Amino acid sequence: MFRLETEVDKARRDLLRKRLRDTDTAASPVLRALRGTSGERENPLHVWAMDDFGGLAGGLVGHTWASWLHVGYLWVDERHRGTGLGSRLLAHAEHLAATERACASARVETWDFQAPDFYRKQGYEVVCEIPDYPPGITEYTLVKKLVTRHR
Repeated sequence: MFRLETEVDKARRDLLRKRLRDTDTAASPVLRALRGTSGERENPLHVWAMDDFGGLAGGLVGHTWASWLHVGYLWVDERHRGTGLGSRLLAHAEHLAATERACASARVETWDFQAPDFYRKQGYEVVCEIPDYPPGITEYTLVKKLVTRHR
């Protein structure tokens, strides 16, 4: 007999994540090779652009994992859009990921009304398109090979 619960429980969430990671690691030679290395963990990678008054002009929040940069959020304040700031934030994150963290690729998810064309102009290619996620919107996953130069 099982009892199903829906409460938010951080300890159980962490236990479930650990058990899933252990199962995945046992099944995958690639994940086994990462075990115990810095590539095993998601390492935050943030890039901030501050204006002359100390205000946030834009930023990128992401992480690196298993030789990949994952861009979670990229935002530029309306006053600074069209200035190349978004391209500079992304290029800087890609550079750090490639040169300091040995990342070979980058990925991002974006909606049709956000920035798929921006990412295409930066060299990203669409590898997945999910219509109606959420309803009426299309989500894209884009990837890019990074130029890796080790220190």
